[in-house]
Amino acid sequence: MRQNQLDGLVAFVCVARLANFSSAAQRLGVSPSAVSQSIRALEQRLGVMLFHRTTRSVNLTDAGARFLARVQPAVDELISASTDVGDDSGPPSGLLRLIMPRSGYLLALRPLLRNFLEAYPEMKMEIAIDNTMVDLSSHGFDAGIRFGGFVEKDVTSVNIGPSMMWSVVASPEYVARRGIARHPRDLLGHECIKFRRTSGEIIQRWNFTNKNENLMINIDGRLVLGDLAVMVQAALDGLGVIYTVNGYVERFIEEGRLVRMLADWSPPTSGLVLYYPARPRISRKLKVLIDYLQAHSQFLVNETGSHDFMLDPLS
Repeated sequence: MRQNQLDGLVAFVCVARLANFSSAAQRLGVSPSAVSQSIRALEQRLGVMLFHRTTRSVNLTDAGARFLARVQPAVDELISASTDVGDDSGPPSGLLRLIMPRSGYLLALRPLLRNFLEAYPEMKMEIAIDNTMVDLSSHGFDAGIRFGGFVEKDVTSVNIGPSMMWSVVASPEYVARRGIARHPRDLLGHECIKFRRTSGEIIQRWNFTNKNENLMINIDGRLVLGDLAVMVQAALDGLGVIYTVNGYVERFIEEGRLVRMLADWSPPTSGLVLYYPARPRISRKLKVLIDYLQAHSQFLVNETGSHDFMLDPLS
């Protein structure tokens, strides 16, 4: 093996993942021209074009896609090995790239983020707020946070918060107009605000449990939203009934701004998890974050079992 056979592989994988030379250059800490030169040199050595380039897009050629499938695991392993060597001494450091829906940020990370960054001054974070379930490795993310029930089975996940519960709530003004639901089937006559994480996915169904009875209601309504905090705001605005996890609504119920329905039918749900690509060993910086979130998760729950991250949904 000649040394120059390895030149440009990291740049190639980075450009392939981000589909953008400038973004790859920023990630690698070099100039866009340096990335372009590295890719051109790699293409010359291989004797094939790896990318279709236009002024608006960068896409893999067929040969580039085949090459990526072969080299990406090896490049990831080399990077992981280099990171592990540097992890063994000194304070935890480096950039963690995370992806999560806004609910994950507000409920799990926001309450602890300031103290975590103060505790580990050498650590940096880049957080993408996105409902989409993406392949972490191919998009350059170290880990993600979301509710356990929405995590794919081919990743490793760890609990970072308490179990949660679904709640059905509406504003007092809405209840005065439309009445209160006393059985899940009563919701069929209400204006229910539906939830869809991303376009193309099915509308979330509303599940209810009471002793030994389980019901799934296909609710109806004219409004579909893709963000739990926005749904709470819609309920506060009197637009309809919502089905959401605790953590957003307790304070508004206590203040009389929301009314809870069907408390006896509210089913539990899995709490938030941090998930990452399955591998024998994770980086020290990621382990530090996992340990911190798990060690401090009890501070997200008060004595009554309500979550201590009640906040204005759009604040």
